[in-house]
Amino acid sequence: MFGRLEEIARRYDALTEALSAPDAYLSPDFAANSKEHAELGEIVEAYRAYRKTEQELQVTLSEADAETGELKELLLEEAGVLRERLKEAETQLKVMLLPKDKNDSRGCTLEIRAGAGGEEAALFAYELYRMYMGYCERRRFSWEVADLNETELGGVKEAIVLIGSPGAYKRLKYESGVHRVQRVPETESQGRIHTSTCTVAVLPEAEEVEAEIKEEDIRVDLFRSSGAGGQKVNKTETAIRITHFPTGIVVTCQDERSQLKNKEKAFRVLKSRLYDYYQSRAAGAEAASRKSLVGTGDRSERIRTYNFPQSRITDHRIGLSLHDMESFLAGDLDEMIDALARREQELKLTGGQSD
Repeated sequence: MFGRLEEIARRYDALTEALSAPDAYLSPDFAANSKEHAELGEIVEAYRAYRKTEQELQVTLSEADAETGELKELLLEEAGVLRERLKEAETQLKVMLLPKDKNDSRGCTLEIRAGAGGEEAALFAYELYRMYMGYCERRRFSWEVADLNETELGGVKEAIVLIGSPGAYKRLKYESGVHRVQRVPETESQGRIHTSTCTVAVLPEAEEVEAEIKEEDIRVDLFRSSGAGGQKVNKTETAIRITHFPTGIVVTCQDERSQLKNKEKAFRVLKSRLYDYYQSRAAGAEAASRKSLVGTGDRSERIRTYNFPQSRITDHRIGLSLHDMESFLAGDLDEMIDALARREQELKLTGGQSD
């Protein structure tokens, strides 16, 4: 590990020198070198901090050898603290050297769909939609609605959102799966708890060259936007439906009043789905990639349960329960997402498999 870290440090220093040259910006490699320099900076800083602590430990132990009595005890105590710091730093360096998910720096497409539970599932889907919107506001991630299929009672059958901010996929990728809610619906006169589900899919945003769409492979249909009624229903054909024949993927976008904007958003969603589809096939998941990502929506399949009577949110992948439903649904997701990210790192360090 330390040999590799030395190589990284040397590369970082070489890039620093190259980028410091007066005419560095004229080089065709300037952008690539700048990006690599920025990516290596954090790990080099951590590695050099590790080496500095290591030197401090050696000096402290040497001083302890030359002392006796109370001063020696104090120096040995300080050496113990430095050893613990080194141990933590070494673990962090191992994490930094783990292979990076190439999609982590990308934006994403977020898809929410009501599952089992009828109108109650649709109402919960809308709460998830608001929850992720709140999280994106906290993180200052962009939020572009591509499609929002609402119900008469204020629920959502399906919501598709484009989150183009770099790093959005890294944070939100753990949300893919079935989310289960347990609560007493407002329409329940006898106070019985009902269980409903929603599926969430988070797909990495595709680069232009990664999801080529041939004109002969698609059909674009125009139709009138539908909605819960009233002013939300568009009287002209501005909604877009794109069918991709080779994969059978169908994308609908009707949130914008402009046909052009709907078409642009629909193609972005299609590219994300195609990227996910072909990436999953390359990994051996074949055409079942999206089903494996979110499951069928059945009540027995879930990654997380939202228990309203107990104000408890439990993530079943890591066994973590939080007890502040109001804050969580307002978008305070970082504690849960951080725990999921740590678990993924631990599994990689031990050679295990994530769920």
